[in-house]
Amino acid sequence: MKRFFMAIMLGLGVVSFASVACAQDHEFRGGDFRTGIEWKEPPIVTPGETPAVPPSDAIVLFNGENLDEWTGGQWDVADGVITCKPGSGPMYTKKKFGSCQLHIEFACPPVDDPNAKGQARGNSGIFLMNHYELQVLDSYENPTYFEGQCGSIYKQFPPYVNCVKKPTEWQTYDVIFTRPILRTEKDENGNEFVAEVIRPAYITVLLNGCVVQNHWAIQGDTFFHRTPQYQPHADREPIQLQDHNNTTQFRNIWIREIPDSNVIPCQNRMNYYN
Repeated sequence: MKRFFMAIMLGLGVVSFASVACAQDHEFRGGDFRTGIEWKEPPIVTPGETPAVPPSDAIVLFNGENLDEWTGGQWDVADGVITCKPGSGPMYTKKKFGSCQLHIEFACPPVDDPNAKGQARGNSGIFLMNHYELQVLDSYENPTYFEGQCGSIYKQFPPYVNCVKKPTEWQTYDVIFTRPILRTEKDENGNEFVAEVIRPAYITVLLNGCVVQNHWAIQGDTFFHRTPQYQPHADREPIQLQDHNNTTQFRNIWIREIPDSNVIPCQNRMNYYN
């Protein structure tokens, strides 16, 4: 009987302790089953009324009026459009960016020369961090090497699908880019080189609403004449629009800077699994 009584008291104590612990935990959770991780509150961003309209936290790189955010080639601006002026050189953003979300619209010129084929039609490029090229090309009924057609990471990855529109029709790129993390050293002559790729660059691309690249690990600079290789560069670099001797047009360019790390904060409370 004594043992039975002690067992009952011990059981009541365990239940009482568990009840207090549950009550305290419930109070912390607020009844919403939190994980115990102290996340920062996400800031409020007002989205655009349409997918093309920049969100409230976006940096507008071209507003249809001027090239105040750009330097480099003397491209033309008229009717809300930037037109590449062949031979004047590429355009660079004055601001520098790392990991980002980029929206840009482009149109390839009409095919005036019936002999213009492959890379000679509507050729340009969007260089993330001035090193990693997302190809712009008239790929409408215009065969070329697959890793060089529109939607490709130039000379590295072909697009999943060819979803381009006809020349002169406006097309849309939406890009999510994560910058690489590189460890550099200097050789005996003082020249800097990449000693280790701690994390490659990653890119996801939608072309005209279709996913054409999904979290591809970029292999290095997108050279046309040799294999990819990472080159030393800063954590933030300009975006380049390429002059490839075609009158390719651009409009409605905006960018959002995004975190380049998905580090989870330390858990400092008991989570809902315990």
